[in-house]
Amino acid sequence: MKPVASHEKGQALVIIVVSLIGLLGITALAVDGGNSYVQKRAVQNTADTAALGGALARIRGEDWVQVTYKIAASNGYKNNGTTNVVQVYSPPISGIYAGDLNYIQVRITSQTPTYFAGILGINQIPVSGEAVARTKRPEITQILEGNAVISLAPTSDCKKKRSFDISGESTLDIEGGGVFVNSNNPTCALTTWGNGSIRLVDGTISVVGGAAIQKPQLLTPYPPQTGAAPISYPPPFLLPKVGCNKDAVISDDGTSMTAGDWGGDFPPEGVVGLQPGAYCIGGDFIVNEALEGNGVVFLVSNGSIHLQGDIKLSAPPFGKNKGLLIYVPPDNHHIVSLNGEVGSSYRGTILAPGSEIRLKGNESAFGFHSQIIGYRIMSDGMSNIVIKYIDDQNYDALTMPEIEISQ
Repeated sequence: MKPVASHEKGQALVIIVVSLIGLLGITALAVDGGNSYVQKRAVQNTADTAALGGALARIRGEDWVQVTYKIAASNGYKNNGTTNVVQVYSPPISGIYAGDLNYIQVRITSQTPTYFAGILGINQIPVSGEAVARTKRPEITQILEGNAVISLAPTSDCKKKRSFDISGESTLDIEGGGVFVNSNNPTCALTTWGNGSIRLVDGTISVVGGAAIQKPQLLTPYPPQTGAAPISYPPPFLLPKVGCNKDAVISDDGTSMTAGDWGGDFPPEGVVGLQPGAYCIGGDFIVNEALEGNGVVFLVSNGSIHLQGDIKLSAPPFGKNKGLLIYVPPDNHHIVSLNGEVGSSYRGTILAPGSEIRLKGNESAFGFHSQIIGYRIMSDGMSNIVIKYIDDQNYDALTMPEIEISQ
């Protein structure tokens, strides 16, 4: 056997040392790299939680900055300046929301100690996480961004339960606001048939799902904007609280009445004039000939609504029901049928979040100065249905506070 030379022994030692260093590097990468990944997730989760908690605290009127730091500390990031640093900003100092006071930015940087990489001179691995949360405080404002006609149904089908359907010869002639369809049906959230049409002077037609338009030339603007962001149901605003503290009274001549509770069908036979105030109707609200009232609001708790004829109704111009004309609570699912005949006029919000609203028209030049909100919207009249949304003439609602992770 040939003896091993001393220089060969030295080479073998070098190879062994290099191999050990390589093995240590691989071990460090596997162990310390994996540990830093776990710590990265922990840092990001804490940043998300702290940002959301701070946003919620701000909406509640609390010391949201201290709440944010406290949440981070409870998760092990105490902002000691050595092993971790927590930074809180509002408005954010970077990113697409920089300078916007509606957003809170949380940054966390943590030094993760190593187990094997220290042999290679790497004692710590920095990991960081960042989150931006949006806060929206409650405010009294126009409902759902001032769209003029809104269907709230989150789902629908293409047959009997359509969410927004225009058919026959009817035209929704809309000014001052857009159309919003909340259904997520991918093919027929919005449908038009025959010569049914929508004509917007301004605003957009926004649909969460898809649209089935038989005659595109009858839709203005075309195409509708599909894929819109959905809203929650029940809707994200505070519903009205309409109440009556006395009974309605019919005048001596039987042609008019004062505001108040009315337990049966409305209006009583012969009544064509209404005094200002709130009318709480226990039965159906049916008019076939004439009805006039200024400064009135109707609460229809259980019955249906069918209005046609020479009807002139306007909502209260001030007070808690300012701009609210008709309110049908969400647990009342009866039909709301509204006919804008020649000479008729409606002024004020028509809010029926649980009902199907059917719109018909016979060339009323005034039509509806209304925001019309229903669970479903159907139109199958024979002519123009004029809808003009003016914010000051309609009901403003208290929006719900909102928080969300935006980045």
